[in-house]
Amino acid sequence: MSQASSTGVAVAADDEPRLVPPPAGAWHERPVVRVLGGALLPATLLALWQLVTSAGVFSAVQLPAPGAVLEAARGLIERDLLWQHVHISTQRVLIGFAVGAAIGTALGALVGLSRVADLLLAPTVGALRAVPSLAWVPLLILWLKIGEDSKITLIAIGATFPVFTTVSLALRHVDRHLVEAGRAFGLRRLRLFATVQLPAVVPALFSGLRLALAQSWLFLVAAELIASSQGLGYLLTESQNNGRTDRLLLAIVLLAMLGKLSDAVLGVVERWAVRRWT
Repeated sequence: MSQASSTGVAVAADDEPRLVPPPAGAWHERPVVRVLGGALLPATLLALWQLVTSAGVFSAVQLPAPGAVLEAARGLIERDLLWQHVHISTQRVLIGFAVGAAIGTALGALVGLSRVADLLLAPTVGALRAVPSLAWVPLLILWLKIGEDSKITLIAIGATFPVFTTVSLALRHVDRHLVEAGRAFGLRRLRLFATVQLPAVVPALFSGLRLALAQSWLFLVAAELIASSQGLGYLLTESQNNGRTDRLLLAIVLLAMLGKLSDAVLGVVERWAVRRWT
């Protein structure tokens, strides 16, 4: 007989503590608590930022005050530039992410389900995964010129590998008894994959998708080095070249906010998918 405490630790009859999952509906899982808790550190950093700039620890060129960054945002909004940068960058990320996630899922499924594909493809894909993002830029310019195709392709490359890795590894560890049960019911190949194996790896798939989405935002800046005239990556480099640290910080803050917002949306889809298929 054991008794669980409110901290998630159970004390057994022999007085040996054992960890148990926290009870459902725990206070730290409430949406309001999660929002306020997540906002605590950014609010603290913002206050420290204001305090440091007010104290004159750094010059305005090195670290502009939060108000100066807001003023830079207002200036870009008045010229109808800020939302153009946000829109084009978000569009590039979402398209590249969708393409890369589809390719990564297909390759991961192939390698995870086929020993022959694992033998032939896994080493090459693993080697390509180690290539830095900027190393692809000259080649993509040579092949696809400087239009949108080269930018989206670079983002898709960044999104492919996290999904490939998580899906291939997860499929290799699907419970064999579950697969055998599916075969006993007459499921084969694609039907077996869609009905048994893919639902079994939904949590791992979404872990890979969330990593791929974060990677897509990371690759965006490298993609927008390819002769861009719009986008947050372009705003970063243009601000650096012109000494506009306020706009540079604005671009960094916007990238962080957009990355978090897109991850939160994908998290909602993940919770729905896990309830639906697992």
